[in-house]
Amino acid sequence: MTHVIDVEEADFEARVVLASHQVPVVLDIGAKWCSPCRVLTPLLERLAVQYSGQFILAKVDADENMRIAGRHQAKGFPTVVAYSHGLVTDRFHSMQTEGFLRSFLDRLIAHHASGTAAAVEANPPTADTSTQKVP
Repeated sequence: MTHVIDVEEADFEARVVLASHQVPVVLDIGAKWCSPCRVLTPLLERLAVQYSGQFILAKVDADENMRIAGRHQAKGFPTVVAYSHGLVTDRFHSMQTEGFLRSFLDRLIAHHASGTAAAVEANPPTADTSTQKVP
């Protein structure tokens, strides 16, 4: 399994929501014309390689996948959304520092590893609960 993937509406459920039951998924919603996206995405790609499989980076072009952007209420770009066990667990907007990103990823990985048994029971892998958020 690769650490960085491109996702579109047709494969979103399988490659993001369902995949997040196995490993956390970081959804990077951006656009080609977005300057901060052109800085953040390569940084996230580099971190995905450095973290070597501890999370999947799923990149989405908002212009070509407006439903995904709308589903995640992306009002600005970049918008980054974290998935674990089929649920949205965290998110941020705009460019961030590498230190912020590492902290964000470390929290996501720890949250995923904790098992969140209640979330898994309430949200089986076949459910469409991608807009829910773990408290």
